[in-house]
Amino acid sequence: MELDLAAPAGELTRTLVDVESVSGGEAALADAVQAALVATGGLAVDRDGDAVVARTRLGLPTRVLLAGHLDTVPVADNLPARRDGGRLYGCGTSDMKAGVAVMLRLAGLLAAAGRAGGGALSGQAATPRHDVTWVFYDNEEVESARNGLRRLAAAHRDWLGADLAILMEPTSGEVEAGCQGTLRVVATVPGRRAHSARSWLGDNAIHRTGELLRRLADYQPRSVDLDGCVYREGLSAVRISGGVAGNVIPDRCEVTINFRFAPDRDEAAALAHVREVLAGYDLELVDSAGGAPPGLSAPAAAAFVAATGRTPRAKYGWTDVARFAALGIPALNYGPGDPNLAHTRDEYVELALIDEAERVLRDYLTGPVR
Repeated sequence: MELDLAAPAGELTRTLVDVESVSGGEAALADAVQAALVATGGLAVDRDGDAVVARTRLGLPTRVLLAGHLDTVPVADNLPARRDGGRLYGCGTSDMKAGVAVMLRLAGLLAAAGRAGGGALSGQAATPRHDVTWVFYDNEEVESARNGLRRLAAAHRDWLGADLAILMEPTSGEVEAGCQGTLRVVATVPGRRAHSARSWLGDNAIHRTGELLRRLADYQPRSVDLDGCVYREGLSAVRISGGVAGNVIPDRCEVTINFRFAPDRDEAAALAHVREVLAGYDLELVDSAGGAPPGLSAPAAAAFVAATGRTPRAKYGWTDVARFAALGIPALNYGPGDPNLAHTRDEYVELALIDEAERVLRDYLTGPVR
């Protein structure tokens, strides 16, 4: 299967969507992406597993990195892709093969400058402003241990150097700065087992969670303004489990609690806060990931925001921008897909937003075409 990087971005998106690439099954798509990038002749291309990295080497003073994942969640009877008016439907259209298509289109465009040694882009009055790195990676939609970007950061840190990273996560064409951190703890509430016919002889562990749940219900989340982006925190019970039989007073109940925290807290401070709110309960930390600050004061980030003409907003949720922040690279989320449609059976992308994302990024990377 060949990818035509000169095809309109909407058509290229459709081609990408029709290559099924559920997490762990990205090899065929990674092969096609690698072959298309190598064929441009103007990019340095490397591969690690099913992650493909391509770079211009024009000797420019700044470097911008564009990143997008190749995998999707499992297909839900939504392949092959279909077009209906100005929308393209199919698994991965919004999250995030539309963004990957834009990345590939720009790679084809800037590769011409690489072949020309850094001069004007072929057939267009525009000159690259930045060297560019493209990162197409695997296993974003599954557990962190399998994440391709995590693997690259550990094994090939030198491939990821940049003054700004733009993660092409679906944002409906808005700029979403940084991201929240997230952690999960399990609170274990003990009781005493007894026959339910003689309940007074026991101590119901489920009933004893009432005070814990009240604290969570009464919790007043903090809102934090960072670089003009407001991050609202949240502390929520997301799962409760207890009891062994329909006639037994439970002697143990577990409540899983998720804390979404602003990126001005690190993971240790976030955990300390949860322990303070839930003082007196036995808490086990089961998952944690730090957030990413907005990074809007970085010159490259400020220039990109100006190029979009958008007012940045906080990213609610955790994304791989946090991995770039951990490497000291300012990072933003920007992509043509709609995050509210991600992972749905009726997932689609607006074709106009794909074209707009390509135009915005092209103008930022090269200057407006005249």
